[in-house]
Amino acid sequence: MKIPITEYDVVFISYDEPNGDDNYADLINKIPWAKRSHGVWGSDAAHKAAAALAETDRFIGIDADNIIDPEFLNIELDNTKIDLSVDVISWSAKNQVNGLVYGNGGIKCWPKAVVENMMTHENANTKEGQVDFCWDIHYVQMNNIYSTIFNNATPYQAYRAGFREGCKMSLDMGDVVPADQFKARVHYKNYKRLLVWMSVGADTLNGWWCMYGARLGCWMTNFERNKWNWVDVRDFKWHTRYWKENIAPQFENKVGTGVTCAYTGWTYDFDKLISETCRIGAELRSELNLEIADLDDLGSKFFKETYTNPARTAPLIREDQVLLA
Repeated sequence: MKIPITEYDVVFISYDEPNGDDNYADLINKIPWAKRSHGVWGSDAAHKAAAALAETDRFIGIDADNIIDPEFLNIELDNTKIDLSVDVISWSAKNQVNGLVYGNGGIKCWPKAVVENMMTHENANTKEGQVDFCWDIHYVQMNNIYSTIFNNATPYQAYRAGFREGCKMSLDMGDVVPADQFKARVHYKNYKRLLVWMSVGADTLNGWWCMYGARLGCWMTNFERNKWNWVDVRDFKWHTRYWKENIAPQFENKVGTGVTCAYTGWTYDFDKLISETCRIGAELRSELNLEIADLDDLGSKFFKETYTNPARTAPLIREDQVLLA
């Protein structure tokens, strides 16, 4: 039996995304019945709040930095091929900054009961579940791309997106690894995505902030574990505080002497941003032997035009099966 995706409630999940209101307005134009959960701290709690809004047994979760493709509304779920009680359907999304296509930020179809009973992120009771959903949730991967991620509206949003992936892509089964075993222990797909996060995006708005964040997240996860708790990568309050106290002051400039963010009015030293990004890249190349490239605008455009994202896997394969392969 095939079930039209429009049979399920749709919940837009936002926290502090500067483009969240615009993206929600876009979603309402496409799905007038969509609901919104806003401002709930913690990924586990935010999804539970979304589940509480849903009146159907399953619901569609849309992250606030996502713009969906209207074609998504035409698909159907075949309940003979999935377990409706436990399987979370995960569609791919395309990242506007670096062109990557995988599950990060993509549309999800959640069983309401799974969300109500899961213990992840800030409520995790396993090490694997501390910073991600995939280890304790039955994700079913889909290759179809039904949304585009715009996580670069401001320098902070782009930096945070990069930092989070720079940290999480440096882990093995949700935990840190010895630096001298990094390339052997990190899953090869995550390793390749990490390199892209750290190298591609100079041609887009705040793309250098995204690359800077990814490189810093990778560096701190591997070489500054005594200065921070890497599990804080899940905590948006920590990110905001770290940005305000440690990152923004390094780059802040007077109005008229640097680049000014259209959303926030904050002005920063763009040349220093490039310099620091390249410096961290050089350190990572030296210490971890990472194949990071300092691509300029043309290099990033070339990469995104010619790079073919690998299929996540065969359809309807659970994500934990792939990550353990």
